[in-house]
Amino acid sequence: MSIYEIPVKTIDGKDTNLGEYKGKTLLIVNVASKCGLTPQYEGLQKLYSEYKDKGFEILGFPANNYLGQEPGTEEEIKDFCSTNYNVTFPMFSKLSTKGDDQHELYKYLTDTKPETDVNDGGLEEKLAGFGSVRSTPSEVLWNFEKFLVSKDGEITARFAPDVKPDDSRLIEKLEAELV
Repeated sequence: MSIYEIPVKTIDGKDTNLGEYKGKTLLIVNVASKCGLTPQYEGLQKLYSEYKDKGFEILGFPANNYLGQEPGTEEEIKDFCSTNYNVTFPMFSKLSTKGDDQHELYKYLTDTKPETDVNDGGLEEKLAGFGSVRSTPSEVLWNFEKFLVSKDGEITARFAPDVKPDDSRLIEKLEAELV
C-alpha cells in the first residue's frame, strides 16, 4: 500500500485518503493546541503560504498522545487553528501517532522512516528528564514531528519536533524536493 491509499478523515469528518496530494511535496505534521510547541503553527502557515504555489502542501494531523495536549473536538481544533494562527493548510481528524491504537498513516511513516534525520537532541533529553521516553527509537517523539514526502510518495526526511518550520535544514530539504 502506498501512502496515498491510507484512509484518513478530514477535520470535517469526511472519509478520504492522501491520493489528492499525489504529485505534490508534503510535510506531514502531528499537531496539538496546548503544547509548548504550538506556536509552530505560525511558522507552518508562513511556510505553507510561501511554497503552496510551487506544489507544496502541509497536512496537519492533531494527536492527543502527549500529555493530553490536544483534548478538543475537531470543531474546537479547527476554530483554534483559524482564530489563533489563520491556518489555511489542510487539517485532518485527530489520530494516534503511537501505541496500540497507532493510526495506519503513522505506522507507515515511522516504519518507512524510522530515524529522525534532523534532531538536535535537546528536546528528547528534556522530555527524558520528565520521564517521557520513547518505547522504540522509531516512535514519534512529541507533537510537531515532521515528515517530508516527495512528489512520488517517498518519505525523504524526518525532523524532530523542536526543528522549527523556518529551520534552514528543513527549508533546504524542502526546496530540493520542489525542484
